[in-house]
Amino acid sequence: MKNIPEIKIGIVAVSRDCFPESLSVDRRKALVQTYQKMYNQQDVYECPICIVESELHMEDALADIKNKGCNALCIYLGNFGPEIAETMLAQKFDGPVMFCAAAEENTGVLSDHRGDAYCGMLNASYNLKLRNVKAYIPEYPVGDAAYCARLIHEFVPMARALVGIKNLKIISFGPRPLNFMACNAPIKQLFNLGVEIEENSELDLFESFHKHKDDIRIPSVVQDMEQELGTGNQKPEILAKLAQYELTLLDWIEAHKGSKKYVAIAGKCWPAFQTQFGFVPCYVNSRLTGMGIPVSCEVDIYGCLSEYIGTCISGDSVTLLDINNTVPLDMYQQSIEPKYDYQFTDTFMAFHCGNTCSKRICNPTMKYQKIMARSLPVEVTHGTLEGDILPGAITFYRLQSTADNHLYAYLAEGEVLPVATQSFGSIGVFAIKEMGRFYRHVLLEKGFPHHGAVAFGHFGKVLFEVFKYLGVEEIGYNQPKTMRYKTENPFEI
Repeated sequence: MKNIPEIKIGIVAVSRDCFPESLSVDRRKALVQTYQKMYNQQDVYECPICIVESELHMEDALADIKNKGCNALCIYLGNFGPEIAETMLAQKFDGPVMFCAAAEENTGVLSDHRGDAYCGMLNASYNLKLRNVKAYIPEYPVGDAAYCARLIHEFVPMARALVGIKNLKIISFGPRPLNFMACNAPIKQLFNLGVEIEENSELDLFESFHKHKDDIRIPSVVQDMEQELGTGNQKPEILAKLAQYELTLLDWIEAHKGSKKYVAIAGKCWPAFQTQFGFVPCYVNSRLTGMGIPVSCEVDIYGCLSEYIGTCISGDSVTLLDINNTVPLDMYQQSIEPKYDYQFTDTFMAFHCGNTCSKRICNPTMKYQKIMARSLPVEVTHGTLEGDILPGAITFYRLQSTADNHLYAYLAEGEVLPVATQSFGSIGVFAIKEMGRFYRHVLLEKGFPHHGAVAFGHFGKVLFEVFKYLGVEEIGYNQPKTMRYKTENPFEI
């Protein structure tokens, strides 16, 4: 993944002047040594400056971690901690911040070397609120060196997403297709998050595409496509045009990145795209997504942002799919009910034309877009990458601005079942516990559009914390039967 941040976490231990500074120093050293032993990674930096109740010491620590290239911060309470200096450090640091604290090691420390960091976390949290400072505090933030090392390691993908969002530019090519208001949302929330957006017309893209005609790099890209597709290369005659389009997008990214470090694309693929370009862009979209550059369909800006967040968290490719159709009852009865603990309403099929990365698809094959070919010559609809999505764990999620400019999100963990879809496109049979109720009381009730981002693995915990850190007003999830939604009829059987 070349389009996501590399995280380096500065670990700053803090100490209150009425406690032995050595207590925090020794605990900090133990924490860093344990982290490096557990994860064999050099993505943490041990700041040698131990803050006592002093703003000057705080400034020294801030300068040190910035000088060492840290883009995320862990403030570690080795003892009670200086509530003013430590929260000022969080306030002044330009990046995501987490707090955790040391537990007492054994009964031998309780007389002269008790740290009281359990108490200090309370004052830290209060002072963070006084200063309106965002910081990540884990569900239970106090523990020994191994426990706190795990907390920091869990913070890495969260920090990667938060740093990525702040340094992201979304490039869109629009406008949205007719009758496609579902993915239309105010861009104000993008700016609130620190995301830049560059909106372009299809004509700009079309002009740039033509300028790439006979680009000397096209044959090498075609060769790479042939190797990727293998026996699935059913439309070899279209590869040169697809390669030309891929180079167009990659060059556009480099020329238009501006002051931002990372880019995602909200593209358009119909209704005029096929007839003018002579193909559909699905396969190219899938390839860029596999590089860590998510490309959403149908100019779905918040879908594109959602994909990018998942890419940062998972460190791998994601996809964007329609929450599309019900599983036929006979398929459920024959292939799901006898084998899996899912109700019929827990299952659904998620689909898109062909934008999913090839490594996420069984037997990926280059085909034509069947729906578009109903009203267009089939030869201008070539370019989809089709096949059943590989079975395994998934997280279905989305970050969305509402029409009245509120920031909502949802997430649910589930799986793609090893059930043949007997259909077309990039498609899979999905199962999420209590999907029926989640569909009605989160997706429908809150007005979410039909596109959902899919990360391959269970990342609900990190996603939830990222959404909280971003200030998302409501985060929906698939609640168990014992927990009713606000709009759920209590008299429903």
